[in-house]
Amino acid sequence: MTRTYTLKRRAEQQAETRLKIVEAAVELHSSVGPAQTTVSMVAERAGVQRHTFYAHFPDERSLLLACSGLANERDPAPDAAPWRAIADRGERLRVGLRAVYDWYARNESLTACVLRDAQHHALTREINELWAGRVFAAWPEVLGAKLNARQRALVALALSFYTWRTLARESGLKQVAAVDAMVQAIEAAGEG
Repeated sequence: MTRTYTLKRRAEQQAETRLKIVEAAVELHSSVGPAQTTVSMVAERAGVQRHTFYAHFPDERSLLLACSGLANERDPAPDAAPWRAIADRGERLRVGLRAVYDWYARNESLTACVLRDAQHHALTREINELWAGRVFAAWPEVLGAKLNARQRALVALALSFYTWRTLARESGLKQVAAVDAMVQAIEAAGEG
C-alpha cells in the first residue's frame, strides 16, 4: 500500500512541476514572445533546474505544444459553428465579431507576441497553425457566407487581431462600437 501511495504522490508532483514549467513559459511567451523565451528563463521562472525542465520537455516543440494546449484549454478561441444558426447576417456578424474581439481582449499580450514571432520563427508559426489554423479559418468562412468579394475582404479585415487592436486600443473604441463600425462597413460594401 505504501508503494502505491508513493508512486501516486510522485506522479502528482511530476504533474505539478510540469504545469509550473508550462505556466512559466506561457507567462514569458506573453511578455517576450516564444522566439525570445529560453530554457534558462523558463526554468528560473518555474523555480526548477534545467535538467528538470529537460526531463519534462526534451525540445522546444514539446514545450510549445504544451503551452498552446494549456492556453487553449484555459481560454479557447471562439468556435464559429454556433454562428451558422444565426439567420440575420448583421446579427451573425455582431455575435461573431464580439466573441472574437472579447477573446482578443482577454489574450492580447500572448496573441500579439505569438503573431509577431510567427512572422520569423518557424516553430512558432507551425504550432500556431496547428492549434489555431482551423478555428481561425472557420471565422471568415462562417461570417463571410453569402457576401460579395468586397464584403468578404472586409470580414477578413475585421477579424484581424491588428484591426481589433487599432480600433479598441489605439483608437479607444469600446468593444461594441468597434464591432458596430466593422459591421456597418461590411454591410455598406454590399450596397450598390
